[in-house]
Amino acid sequence: MSELSVLGRRLPKVNAWAHLTGTARYADDIFLPRMLYGRLLRSTQPHARIKRLDVSRALAHPGVVAIVTGADMPEKMGIMPSTQDETALAVDKVRYIGEPVAAVAALDEDTAYDALSLIDVDYEPLDAIFTIEEALGREDIRIHEDSRRANVFKEVHLAFGDLEGGFAAADLIRDDWSFFEGNTHAPIETHSCVASYDGDGKLTLWTATQVPHYVHRELEKVLKLPRSHIRVIATPNGGAFGGKSDPFGHEFSAALLSMRTKRPVKFTLDREEVFYAHRGRHPVKMHLRTGVKKDGEITAVHFQSYLDGGAYASYGIATTYYTGALMTVTYRIPAYKFDGVRVYTNKPPCGPKRGHGTTQPRYAFECQLDKIATDLGLDPIEYRLRVLQPANSRTVNDLRITTMGLGECLKAVRQATGWDAKREGLPRGKGIGVAGSAYISGAGLPIYWNDMPHSGAEIRIDRGGGVTVMCGTAEIGQGSDNMLASVAAEVLGVLPEDVHVVSGDTSLAPV
Repeated sequence: MSELSVLGRRLPKVNAWAHLTGTARYADDIFLPRMLYGRLLRSTQPHARIKRLDVSRALAHPGVVAIVTGADMPEKMGIMPSTQDETALAVDKVRYIGEPVAAVAALDEDTAYDALSLIDVDYEPLDAIFTIEEALGREDIRIHEDSRRANVFKEVHLAFGDLEGGFAAADLIRDDWSFFEGNTHAPIETHSCVASYDGDGKLTLWTATQVPHYVHRELEKVLKLPRSHIRVIATPNGGAFGGKSDPFGHEFSAALLSMRTKRPVKFTLDREEVFYAHRGRHPVKMHLRTGVKKDGEITAVHFQSYLDGGAYASYGIATTYYTGALMTVTYRIPAYKFDGVRVYTNKPPCGPKRGHGTTQPRYAFECQLDKIATDLGLDPIEYRLRVLQPANSRTVNDLRITTMGLGECLKAVRQATGWDAKREGLPRGKGIGVAGSAYISGAGLPIYWNDMPHSGAEIRIDRGGGVTVMCGTAEIGQGSDNMLASVAAEVLGVLPEDVHVVSGDTSLAPV
């Protein structure tokens, strides 16, 4: 019998009523007095130098209030402090079709859209890179001039255990190439934000983001405003899945245009623009060499991955490492080598999408395990159960495994699906498959790389018995607000409905 009074009970989510009744205020639901509407002019070239950018005709268009370009925000920015290679609007050069070049603020959205066609841009087209092979082979074309080799963004080589000995001991070695095509998030809600620069010299940005504190950090850097004068509020997300985890050009543009006009400015991307914003799953080309004994026990794995990162870094350095580092957590691998490379191409930037970095190699590895099982005459589920990484263990690359529920899950799947009967009884051309996967919990680095506390929460109790929890999490539908309310209610002896959660607000909630 559980001693808990709140946790584990089926109670309504604390933020459910706002969504059910339609009163939740998404970014595009926000309307402020004297608000202007923004639109972005986007590149028509995949790779080109900007020879001339003239906004005079657009500025003279009736209803247009202000226009900003890359020259107004030349500071490099990005989600990862160590690999910032992007600007809010393109400066001197465009690197993919759809890259923001200029931003217009007007009295209404139609006027802002019409003004885009009045901006004159002269491009000098450059040869473009569209494939991993071109990115690695074309030394004469540099998407980023400071790349160390060709168009390589990041290169990783890691080895653990006796790889040569492992392959020498194998009874069977398989070599397989795989390719995982990229894809994007396509949330129901498109990206949207409203910026308001007030008379006291302070900026507030309401934005559909997963990372309000990161956006807060980058706004300070790009706009040269003191951090104490910037407030970022993460509005409810109508779907995100990683695609709203970067600072974006429309957020900086809204902020700067509001600062210039002293009026609120709203940007809401259309569906086509969401595909340009992208940050979706990387296309990855992979080679897997795996050695096993006759009973299927893995003796060594050599994994090579080639990631198509698009035009900018985004989370690319983390994705590159994740692609190889997490390969070892599901099954016992005594010797492992990982060679990974992420390249630039003239396509919208890839980034984090639902377990980023692990979906692609997991596809390749699980398919290869099926082939090994077939070669050895083993049932695919029984084979996976045989080689599972044990609980409370460490992998060959020193990742800590605590609980391990994959075995229990596989057994339940086998029974619930009628696996044995289906696998043997399906007609030619029909099949049933299985795959296992895992992901990390937590991150290695905080938002600000210093020794101050991070992942903080504050609790305030008022005289009427109400409880307020303030935390730097961003509620994007995953239930973090409900979790915070439930934990506080459990400890304090109140109901979750008595707890008010303030999250995703950089002025009220700690990092």
